Amino acid sequence: MSESDAKGAVHLAINAGVASVLFDRPAARNAMTWSMYERLNQICEQLKTDVSVRVVTFRGAGGQAFVAGTDIEQFTTFSSGEDGVAYEKQIDQCIARLESLPMPTVAVIEGWAIGGGLAIATACDFRIATPVSKFGVPIARTLGNCLSVANLARLAAVFGSPRVKRMLMLAEVLTAEEALACEFLMQISEAGEIDAVLRTLCERLAALAPVTQRVSKEGLRRLVSNSLPPDEDLIRQCYGSADFHEGVSAFVEKRSPVWKG
Repeated sequence: MSESDAKGAVHLAINAGVASVLFDRPAARNAMTWSMYERLNQICEQLKTDVSVRVVTFRGAGGQAFVAGTDIEQFTTFSSGEDGVAYEKQIDQCIARLESLPMPTVAVIEGWAIGGGLAIATACDFRIATPVSKFGVPIARTLGNCLSVANLARLAAVFGSPRVKRMLMLAEVLTAEEALACEFLMQISEAGEIDAVLRTLCERLAALAPVTQRVSKEGLRRLVSNSLPPDEDLIRQCYGSADFHEGVSAFVEKRSPVWKG
């Protein structure tokens, strides 16, 4: 893997009122690096004031994954719970910028949408996926960290608390059919048909009243995000634990973690 491939990239293309954002690190299932999160921030800042853009789509390169979370190797430099607090705050800011885009957003999911990738997809207004797509936050099995309360609230709003507990506490990964059943997904489409489905959806969205769309999505966002309780104590406890460091070490060493609580 070249250095540019290792760091990954996030690309933006705008055509006929549709902005297309591509997460491009297919060799690592598009797992996000710090530079990719920063680029996503920049793209969202650019798009929020671009009145020519009517719809924004988000997609992973390679056809095998949307985004398979944050690259775990990014966590090897963490030394205390404060690093976790800073990280979750950074991710919250990035997801909030995406969620606050004034135009409709669509996640196109082909394969894995895990961890941070699920958070990105959840922040979008609509989601379509291929039948083989998978959804989850299996950090109780892989890393031993946690999510911010803001991301928990987003997940609970679309999946419901019981499913979120299964994803977080049992490390379960949901199928596309289950994601469709709870209306997290708008539609399941075969890989060869999903581009046409996306094109039709973008055309429908672009033909409708943009002010109504803008204020409706902002009102719904406020219902979920206002008056969130503090969570730094929870994040500090998790990222400062020996179990978190064990999870990171186990990943780097390619072995199963041994949790001690």
